[in-house]
Amino acid sequence: MKSAFIFPGQGSQSVGMLADAAGNWPIVEQTFSEASDVLGYDLWHLCQHGPAEELNRTMVTQPALLTASVALWRQWLVSDGPRPDFVAGHSLGEYSALVAAESLNFLDAVKLVSLRGELMQEAVPAGEGKMAAILGLEDNDVAAACEQAAGDDVVSAVNFNAPGQVVIAGSAAAVDRAIEACKEKGARKAMPLPVSVPSHCALMKGAAEELAGALDEVTFNDAVIPVVQNASALAGQDRDTLKANLVRQLYSPVLWTDSMRHLVSEGVSVAVECGSGKVLAGLAKRIDRGLAVHGIEQPDLLAAAIQAASAKK
Repeated sequence: MKSAFIFPGQGSQSVGMLADAAGNWPIVEQTFSEASDVLGYDLWHLCQHGPAEELNRTMVTQPALLTASVALWRQWLVSDGPRPDFVAGHSLGEYSALVAAESLNFLDAVKLVSLRGELMQEAVPAGEGKMAAILGLEDNDVAAACEQAAGDDVVSAVNFNAPGQVVIAGSAAAVDRAIEACKEKGARKAMPLPVSVPSHCALMKGAAEELAGALDEVTFNDAVIPVVQNASALAGQDRDTLKANLVRQLYSPVLWTDSMRHLVSEGVSVAVECGSGKVLAGLAKRIDRGLAVHGIEQPDLLAAAIQAASAKK
């Protein structure tokens, strides 16, 4: 049996995250110090003390979550945790996965995700974009509702997070229309999300083009661990493919349900959520209850995860 590491994306951040981990593991604050030197501000202080409004700014959230994930990954390695058979990351988390797979240098990744957040924020002026969570509808019904509501605007299904849990994004007015269309189709819930950036839809194509230029300026290596990517839901190691899918990811749907199912089809039965919170563990329960997901934010959790991952080797 096999194991995988899964890395969370935006929405997993919180003021005070990894405080307990830092109290036990010096490598946590050391990793944040490296990121702070690149960013030009004290990322650890911001994560610990907020304010939340600042931490939730896309261009801050992205390096914060990347750094948290890489810190825990480093702690796993120094604790003699076994290397996983696969890695995957949800949206932003794909950058963390690429660092773990040694395809991307950590400090390059910090710069890239900070820029990514800035480009995403600039791509659509505040108030003009929107995202919404749709619960209790089949994927194709959500897609049909978006098509019905779009008109001359942009709205599409962008995060296929779990069966019956899809996020849509696009122009604010079109998202509002799609919410009503989803309700008419029988959605259990259809609610706007408190974000200003409509991620993973066609409105991000301009940002993706600028990001592609930045990606060309950093070194990409073939991955030493297969990476299951959002845009394809397939595992790959070729650096050119990894980079191309990273660009495509910015304006294409996050195929998380299919990504998790691909891992299971490859024989993965244990996954480690490497980052703040338990968002991905919650989604995994809805996707495949046979996939055991372990967090590693505290020493007892880390020890249990290492034991579970080692038992499957």
